[in-house]
Amino acid sequence: MNIKKIESAQNPLIKNIIQLQDKARNRKKEGIFIIEGVREIELATNGNYLLQTLLYCPEIISLSILEPFISSNISLIEISKEIYQKLAYRDTTEGVIAIAKTQTHTLAELTLPDNPIILVAEATEKPGNLGAMLRTADAANIDAVIIANPKTDLYNPNVIRSSVGCIFTNQIAMATTEEVIEFLQQKNINFYAATLQNSCSYHTQDYTSPTAFIVGTESTGLTQAWRETSTQNIIIPMSGIIDSMNVSVAASILLFEAKRQRNFK
Repeated sequence: MNIKKIESAQNPLIKNIIQLQDKARNRKKEGIFIIEGVREIELATNGNYLLQTLLYCPEIISLSILEPFISSNISLIEISKEIYQKLAYRDTTEGVIAIAKTQTHTLAELTLPDNPIILVAEATEKPGNLGAMLRTADAANIDAVIIANPKTDLYNPNVIRSSVGCIFTNQIAMATTEEVIEFLQQKNINFYAATLQNSCSYHTQDYTSPTAFIVGTESTGLTQAWRETSTQNIIIPMSGIIDSMNVSVAASILLFEAKRQRNFK
């Protein structure tokens, strides 16, 4: 086993990792991103993500724990605790960081069953909200998450952290709103737009046939294209003063209503 050691924070690879953490354009340009933590790395490998490099701190983690991830195709690098703490994005540390290749996430790559449940998130801006929705999608075991008109990078460290690795357990596609509408229509999937305009209460609808829920941003909601083409516009009735709730919470309510109607199958 060939293990390289890096002892300086000025090493070009360490500087590059910091750039990958901080800048979406670097991740997109190089087609790689950073994964932190044993559980997240395990979920990524199970999700067919290809690891290029493993950096570990022997003061924090035993190399034996990482054996399932080590192969001849992966560069293994030992780093000091000082360097690791400089790289670590999370407060709770596990001592290992991986560099992995991004995936393409096209609509054509989605594999759907005959009666799917899909979540479509349009123009989500906050990485934490996107990560929370991916976590909910995994919890509900739905069939796909589609990001329409993406505004935040899927591989933002905050998305990975807030999804607790569920970015790797969901089928995810990204496309324009127009492309997603066309995709759903071609697949004969009913889609329900969560919006205030021309809507009825969400619990009055039947979600036992192929279903997609469309959620938008908390500030501006969904674009007009969804409101005009949806099977039905729906609303979650609220009794408080404000007229909107966190988008990830709204997505949770809708997805689990569909699961309830299907007896949580």
